[in-house]
Amino acid sequence: MAVGYATSRPPVHPRVMEEARRSLEWSRCVSRALDVGCGAGLSTRALTGMAKECIGIEPAEEMLKWSARVAPEAHFAAATAESMPIRDCSMDLVTAAGSLNYANLDLFFPEAARVLKPEGVLIVYDFEPGRSLRHTRDLDEWFQAFLQKYPQPLYEGRILNPEILAQCNSGFRTRSAQWFEIEVQLTPQFYVDYMLTETNVAAAVRAGMAVDDIRAWCEETLAPIWKGRAQEVLFRGYFACLSQSRYC
Repeated sequence: MAVGYATSRPPVHPRVMEEARRSLEWSRCVSRALDVGCGAGLSTRALTGMAKECIGIEPAEEMLKWSARVAPEAHFAAATAESMPIRDCSMDLVTAAGSLNYANLDLFFPEAARVLKPEGVLIVYDFEPGRSLRHTRDLDEWFQAFLQKYPQPLYEGRILNPEILAQCNSGFRTRSAQWFEIEVQLTPQFYVDYMLTETNVAAAVRAGMAVDDIRAWCEETLAPIWKGRAQEVLFRGYFACLSQSRYC
């Protein structure tokens, strides 16, 4: 999974950051940014144009083995969202891409408030797997068959979205929020590699299925949809830009 996250995940993070910056009307490059739950570093790499110094923290140390290759200009550390090894009031920006679903929010939000500068911004975002094409439902139907053949493991996280975040007793207020639909052009082979990084495939492999067999099924069933050429895949999700209430 760590290799897959480092090499076979679509470039959605920088597009989300572009949308968030536009929403904030924020064009400047800040001094420091912190990415919470950075995985293999893709979401941290998306911050390199927004901050002079970027730091990613991730509790799964296996993921961090790839981070230096994915984002060589950033710094990384093994740490959790609830206990950040970061100085007080040192960050202009904190981001969390799909990681807060698994965090203790009662502990995270005070930590985010501690490390952020008074005028700092917290950006929380997430997006679904790319399962749709613009003008046909063929990929949607394939994805349902994919989930039936390789079921999702029991989800242990919480659901988050801008509305839920706005209702949290977090000490932050929403500056801007948006649901988005981003198109990313992917080749047939990249899409297969990407699907093999999904959690349901990891669960199937843990249950004893051969990854080569899963790959072969994906390639065979996707071929009529992809028709041997790159396609624009839709990624749907949200972002919420938050500021500390006491400084608003």
